[in-house]
Parts: sequence; C-alpha cells; structure tokens
Amino acid sequence: MADPAECNIKVMCRFRPLNESEVNRGDKYIAKFQGEDTVMIASKPYAFDRVFQSSTSQEQVYNDCAKKIVKDVLEGYNGTIFAYGQTSSGKTHTMEGKLHDPEGMGIIPRIVQDIFNYIYSMDENLEFHIKKNFVNVYLSISVSKTNLSVHEDKNRVPYVKGCTERFVCSPDEVMDTIDEGKSNRHVAVTNMNEHSSRSHSIFLINVKQENTQTEQKLSGKLYLVDLAGSEKVSKTGAEGAVLDEAKNINKSLSALGNVISALAEGSTYVPYRDSKMTRILQDSLGGNCRTTIVICCSPSSYNESETKSTLLFGQRAKTIKNTVCVNVELTAEQWKKKYEREKEKNKTLRNTIQWLENELNRWRNGETVPIDEQFDKEKANLEAFAVDKDITISNDKPAATIGVTGNFTDAERRKCEEEIAKLYKQLDDKDEEINQQSQLVEKLKTQMLDQEELLASTRRDQDNMQAELNRLQAENDASKEEVKEVLQALEELAVNYDQKSQEVEDKTKEYELLSDELNQKSATLASIDAELQKLKEMTNHQKKRAAEMMASLLKDLAEIGIAVGNNDVKQPEGTGMIDEEFTVARLYISKMKSEVKTMVKRCKQLESTQTESNKKMEENEKELAACQLRISQHEAKIKSLTEYLQNVEQKKRQLEESVDSLNEELVQLRAQEKVHETEKEHLNKVQTANEVKQAVEQQIQSHRETHQKQISSLRDEVEAKEKLITDLQDQNQKMMLEQERLRVEHEKLKATDQEKSRKLHELTVMQDRREQARQDLKGLEETVAKELQTLHNLRKLFVQDLATRVKKSAEIDSDDTGGSAAQKQKISFLENNLEQLTKVHKQLVRDNADLRCELPKLEKRLRATAERVKALESALKEAKENASRDRKRYQQEVDRIKEAVRSKNMARRGHSAQIAKPIRPGQHPAASPTHPSAIRGGGAFVQNSQPVAVRGGGGKQV
Repeated sequence: MADPAECNIKVMCRFRPLNESEVNRGDKYIAKFQGEDTVMIASKPYAFDRVFQSSTSQEQVYNDCAKKIVKDVLEGYNGTIFAYGQTSSGKTHTMEGKLHDPEGMGIIPRIVQDIFNYIYSMDENLEFHIKKNFVNVYLSISVSKTNLSVHEDKNRVPYVKGCTERFVCSPDEVMDTIDEGKSNRHVAVTNMNEHSSRSHSIFLINVKQENTQTEQKLSGKLYLVDLAGSEKVSKTGAEGAVLDEAKNINKSLSALGNVISALAEGSTYVPYRDSKMTRILQDSLGGNCRTTIVICCSPSSYNESETKSTLLFGQRAKTIKNTVCVNVELTAEQWKKKYEREKEKNKTLRNTIQWLENELNRWRNGETVPIDEQFDKEKANLEAFAVDKDITISNDKPAATIGVTGNFTDAERRKCEEEIAKLYKQLDDKDEEINQQSQLVEKLKTQMLDQEELLASTRRDQDNMQAELNRLQAENDASKEEVKEVLQALEELAVNYDQKSQEVEDKTKEYELLSDELNQKSATLASIDAELQKLKEMTNHQKKRAAEMMASLLKDLAEIGIAVGNNDVKQPEGTGMIDEEFTVARLYISKMKSEVKTMVKRCKQLESTQTESNKKMEENEKELAACQLRISQHEAKIKSLTEYLQNVEQKKRQLEESVDSLNEELVQLRAQEKVHETEKEHLNKVQTANEVKQAVEQQIQSHRETHQKQISSLRDEVEAKEKLITDLQDQNQKMMLEQERLRVEHEKLKATDQEKSRKLHELTVMQDRREQARQDLKGLEETVAKELQTLHNLRKLFVQDLATRVKKSAEIDSDDTGGSAAQKQKISFLENNLEQLTKVHKQLVRDNADLRCELPKLEKRLRATAERVKALESALKEAKENASRDRKRYQQEVDRIKEAVRSKNMARRGHSAQIAKPIRPGQHPAASPTHPSAIRGGGAFVQNSQPVAVRGGGGKQV
C-alpha cells in the first residue's frame, strides 16, 4: 500500500439562472464574479477552487469537477462528489440532469460513461469487477421502509448492511439502476420547486481491478451524492407530511454542517453518528477519499441569506484535509518483502537506540564523548537508506537471495521459519484481540448511550405523566363545571318546555275557536248557496216563461201577418177583431216588460248577495291562512324543542361517560403515582410496599364506591329526566294527532270552499248569459214595437183605402202579399241571427270550460317534467361522484399492485445469487446483457450465458 498523502477537499461553486417566478417577482441578480475562482455577494468576496456562472454548460462543469476523479478511482483511490445547497438551487440538475440527453446530462451519467471508456482503453492484462448500489435516505430510513443499519468493515470503513449490490458490465446496466433508484426517490411540490427531492440520493460505484500477470489488486470507491435541499418553511409553504420531510432534511443537513465545522476547527471529536448520511460519508469527510463538493446557489435577492449560508459552508469545507492512499491488496510475496524491510528497519532502530543509550550512560557517568564517537543522525540515515537499497536489490534479484540464504543450515532455516510462523500467529492473535476489544468498547459505548437515552426517556415520561396528571385534574374540574352547566341548561330547558307546552295549549284553544267560527261561516255559506240555488231555479223558470211568451208572441204575430195578408175581404166588423188582437199583443208586451224589470231587479239583488258572500269567504280564507301559519309555527317550535332535548340528552350521556372515564383514569394515575413514590422511597422494604399497596387499593375501592354512588344518583336523575321527556313526547304526540285532525278538517273545508267557488263561477256565467238574453229581449222588443207600428200603419191604410182596394183587388192583393212576404222574411232573418248568436255563445262557453279543465293537467305535467329534470340532474351528479370514486379506487389499486410487484422484484433480486461480470480492457461490452456473446479470432459467433470477459485484439471470449 502506498504511503498516505494529505489533500484538501475541493469546493466548486455553481450559480443557476433566475427562474420564471423570480423574474416575475422582480428579484435582482446579486452575484458578481471576479475571475474564475471568486464571487462577490453584498460586496463580500468568497473564493473557491472554481466558480461557475449561470451560463456554464453541463459538460464544462463535468470537465472541471469530476473528470479527473475517474482516473483516480481506477488507480485505487476513493472519490466522492456531492452537491449541497438550498432547495431549488440546481443540485439534482448538476448531479443527474437529463439522464438520456447527451447535452443536458449531469455528472453521474457522464462519469459512468467515462469510467467504462477509460477501462476499454487500458492494458488488456487488467480485469475489472464493478459493483454498484443506490441508496435513498428518506426520513433517516431507506425508501423500502426498512431501517437499514450502518456498520464498519475490517478496515473500519462504514457501509450499509443489507443494501443490495449488483454487478454491472456496461453503462446501460448502470443507467438502468439509476432510473430504478430515481423512480423510488420521493419528490414533492413546494412554493419554490415543483420537483423538490425529499431524500438524499447516494450512488456508490465499487471498482476492483486485478492484473492477471502480476496478480496486483486495486480497489476504488466512488460516491456520487445528491443531497436534498435545505428549506425555509415560510418560503416553501410546507404542510403535513411535506413539513415532516423538511424537518428531517434540515436535521440531517445540520448534522452535516456540524461535521464540517468540527473538521474545520480541528476538533478531537467529530459527530459522524448524529445522522446516517454523515455516517455513510464518514470516509469522504476527513478520511481516505478525494472529495469534491459542488455548492449550488441561487443568485436571487429573495434567497440572499440562504446563498450566504451556503457559501460559508463551502469555505469551511475547503479547509478540511483528507488523508488519501491507494487501496492495494498485497500478495504473499509483497507481504514478505514488506516484512523483511520492516525487520531491517527495526534492527537499525534497535542499534541506534543501543548506541544512544551507551552514549547517554557515558555522559551521565561524567565522561566526555569525542565527536567522532557521538551519534551522527545523517550517517545513521545514510546507513538506513543503504539497508533499504540492499533489501530492494535483494527483492529484485530472487536468485541472488536464494544463493545467499543457501549458506544457512537446514536447522537454522527451520528455526527461522518457525519463528516467523510464531510471529505471524502472534500478530493474528493481537489483531483479533484488538478487534474484540474495539467491538467491546463500541458495545459498551452503545449500551451506555442506550442507558442514558433510557434514563432521559424515563425522566421525560415522568414529566409527561406529571403534566398529564395535572391536565387530567384540570379537565376533571372543567368537566365538573361543564356538568353543572349542562344540568342548569336542562332545568332551563324543562322550564322553557313547560312554557311552550302552555303556549301550545293556548294556541290549540284559539284554533278550536277559529274552527267553530269557520264551521259557522261554512253553514252560512251553505245557506247562501241554497238560496242561490233557489234563485237559479226561479231564474230558469222565468227564462222558460219568457221563452214561452216569446214563442206565443211570435206565433200571434205570425197569425196577425197571415190575417192581414188574407185575400178575403171581410166586413167592417172585422176591424174590431183586429183592434182586440192589437190590444192583447200590447198587454202581452207590457206584461213581458214588467216581468223583465222584475228579473233585472232580482238579478241585481242576487249580485249584491253574491258580492257579500265573496267578501265573507275572503275573510274566512284569511283567518284560515292565519290559523294554518300559527299551526306550522307551533309544529316547527315543537320539532326544534324535541331535537334540542335529544341533543342535550346525547351530550349529557357523553359527558357522563367522559366523567366516568376521567375519574377512573385519575384514580389509576393517583394510585400509580403513589405506588411509584412509595417504591422509590422504600425500595428495599417489601413489607412496607405491600402495606402501601393495600392502602392504595382501599383508597381505590373507596373511590370506586363513591363513584358508584355518584353514578347511581346521576342515573336516577337521568331516569327522572327520561320519564319527563317521555311525558312530554306523549303530549307532543297528542298535539300532533290533534293537529292532523285539524289539518284533515281544513282540507275538507278547503275542498268545500273550492266547490263553492266553482258553483259561484257557474252562477256568474249564468248571470252573464241572462244579461245577454235580456239584451236580446230588448232588441226583440224594439223589433216587435216597430212591427206593431208597421201593422198600425197598415191598418190605417187598410181603413182609408178599403174602397180603392175593392176596386183594384189585384193590385192591392199583390201589394199586401209583397208586404206580408217582406215581414216574414225579416222575422226569419232575425230568428236565424238569434239562433247563430246563441250557438256561438254556447261554443265559447264550452271552449272556456275545456281550457279550464286542461289547465290543471298541463300544470301537473309541467311540475312532473321539472321534478324529472331535477331527478336526472341529481342522478348525473351521483354518477359523476361514483365515477370519480371508482377512478380513485382504481388508481389506488394500480399503485398498490405496482408497489407489490416492485417489492416482489426487489425481494427476488435481493435473495438471488448475483454473478460477477469481470470486465477487461480493449473492447466494448456485449450487445445483449442477458445473453452475452463471445467472438473468437475467426469471426465465429458463440452464444453463452456465462459471465463476460472482454479482452483486447478485437474479439470477445467467454
């Protein structure tokens, strides 16, 4: 193994550009760069190994930060690269970037590709074994929810026990592992970052190489770490589970800061064990490792304080020195050479010590040692150098060594070999003893820490119990007060219920009075209705008489027309008969006028009576509506009081149960406290403890008896209240029945009222018809008067021209016949008009009635349509909710199945044997990792499933 050498941790600083939200907010770009290694923040310079501006490409960052580490790892050194900074500062972009984008990929995919490219260009006598694992530290445990522990190997290098390791032989297999680990990484959305990493990602590549000719073995580890960002809750707005994640992230980063500070200050104790992340990276911080830290910063003025804190962290880390050496596994011959060299050094040092002791004794005895006999340090160093050179020459020339050693006898040789074997055995025993003592010390330290934690937890439990006891006492007092308040509230409710019951009784009496009055009004309305029916019958009778009289009158008029138009000329005594007939017609007409006037007067009286009846019905309807309103108000009050009583009863029972449970817990806690104090004071007095325990049990028994008495009294009160509530419920039921009876009566009255309204409407229609008949009768009267006047004129003409008509009978007969025909035609025309008007009126009345009958049906159909629309809308809403629930349940089931399959695959991979795939320089990996192939020197293709060994010369050999 090469001699160790010290080297500082390299710190690179990278600033990202302003993001969209910072630009929209109007933040300022506060970073000012001076050269390639200095940045100014608020006029204060910060110097690092390299500072990258916002426009720096991913390739340039990789070339300056990580490219050199590839060679170091393949030469047997350990290397670490990790990104540190606040959330949304670009750490994941720097370490991972876009994994499959040649321009946007970060350090991890580029360094993986470079490792394999470097291997393929090395000597073909080298053989490489590459193992990798991917750990996400989330809430201080792994993402598989398994609390993996951190142990140390024989060289005191920390490792994660139980972590799955896989052998790889190509960059594609490594990228597949990175993709799988990235899919397991927890992310969340915050106010500052839409893809905020919630776990620390640690990717380890373990490279072991062996020279097949010299059998020299080298091993190197490369840690690639992407830390989760520190968060300020006021800026990220974290809540719930995201807030718990932020607490754990800040805690682990705080532990990392403490480790960096302790290392920078040179403290003797470094708190690696405060966090699992710092425990895993113990070798990277102050150990055997070449470490590069990339601190990622935000240039926004909004994050100025976090940026300064990150820069100070980088400055502290830059002062840390790591002790680096090559990890070499020596062969037996190399161990032997090293032993010979150390043995010669030991012999030289013993001679030097002997020389110095002799010289010192001479000086103490008072002698003066000459200069040429004094110890010369330079001469001793030259002799030691000559001895090392001789040993090296002897190692390089084994034949000469064999020749020299051949001078020893066999006995001496056996004795030397036995001595060497004995020394090796003693060395192994001492190593084993040292390991055992180290493990014992660690175990004792762990036990001491556990005991301290147990003691602290016991003290905390005692304080918590005391606080809980005080809290329970306070809650007990508060519960007692609350019980008193509830009892007072129950009493007030009982008083209020009595008052409301009295009010209900008063309202019931008032309702009965209103019902009686309504019955009286209904009786009055029935009498009015009977009277109206009588009037209707009388009106019909009068109408029939008027019709009969009109018919007789028309008949008489027709007969008069026939008599006037007769061709037979009668004697003058016939004139008296005509006068009598005219007199009779006038009498009939006067009688009809008197009857029509009487009918009009009677109609007016009926209209006034009907108006009064309508007014009375409106008043009764208003009173009935008021009564219904009062009844509904009383029903609502009774219902609300009933619900309130039920709620109060439920609260009372809950409070009683909580009081009982609190009393029991209080008694138990007091008893436990007393037993604990008694046991503390008299730990060695068992008898006294038994007496105290009996006293405590007696006290608990007395408390139980008191509690049982209180419970029995409370139960008696509850039974009394329940009895009172039952009585009130019975009264309420009676009131409900009475109310139902009144409602039925009200429905009956309402139906009667509707029937009365319908009859009244019919009477109104009949009155309108009567008025129309009266108007028609008036027109008929005028027509009859005109006809009578015409007949009178004809009579005069007939008396005056009687002699002339005798002489000219033919002309007079034709004239009289024409006049009679004209009168008949006019009368028939009037009759036809009257009949047509009557038919039209009847048709209009029928159409109106039909429309009134259709109106309720249409309204009912409209209401049914509206209800159907509402039902369909509610069904649609319910269907949408069910579909949403089914979608969520389906997504949860799919996630569960994916998680089960992933865990099953992980378990299968964790328990299955893994085949080491040695990689040899000089060729790229096989095209198919599942079916590796080998190509030999004739171009033949050989299929094989054995591990791949890549050799030089353009071929592959299995």
